[in-house]
Amino acid sequence: MTDLIAKTAIDRRLAEIIGPTIEGLGFELVRVRLQGGKYPLLQIMADRPEGGIDVDDCAAISTAVSAVLDVEDPIEDKYTLEVSSPGIDRPLTRLKDFDAWEGYEARLETSEQIDSRKRFKGILHGTEGEEVLIEIEEQGEQVIIGLQFDWLTDAKLILTDELIAEMLRQKKAAGVIDEEKFDEIETEDDTNTPDTDPDEET
Repeated sequence: MTDLIAKTAIDRRLAEIIGPTIEGLGFELVRVRLQGGKYPLLQIMADRPEGGIDVDDCAAISTAVSAVLDVEDPIEDKYTLEVSSPGIDRPLTRLKDFDAWEGYEARLETSEQIDSRKRFKGILHGTEGEEVLIEIEEQGEQVIIGLQFDWLTDAKLILTDELIAEMLRQKKAAGVIDEEKFDEIETEDDTNTPDTDPDEET
């Protein structure tokens, strides 16, 4: 079974290098992407196992990861390192994510067409074996279907009031931020790309 943490060969290599370092700090690697171009950008998303990561956490991860990458030197060109939280409407990159966010709305994409479609939007119903269960509307009725995790090319939570409330609860429970600061981040998310929280980059 694969996962969506890293897609390309270089991303997988980077994940192998930085994963243990991030885990050693008490966090989990959510996603890694090396975007090419004249100035390559290495994007790393990380989170706590129980949820909740702040700017200082991102800075600590960035420092530790930079040191490891300097030693391993897997990227030939100069690059920019960006460490951030997964955000509210976070990507779902591991099979366990679909169990953790059961009951919330998500959008899934598959590599091949399934019943003439590659995009599925609905309520997550956890997993069964290696299948992701999602409740979708089909011919005017709500049905639960199973998609093999290996079929997925992208999966992401959809921003809803229920999701915002749950993320607020997690962050307050973890003591990461207070409610006023969370409201500030939420406002900024509305004006920036959904995958990147500028307050949490280094």
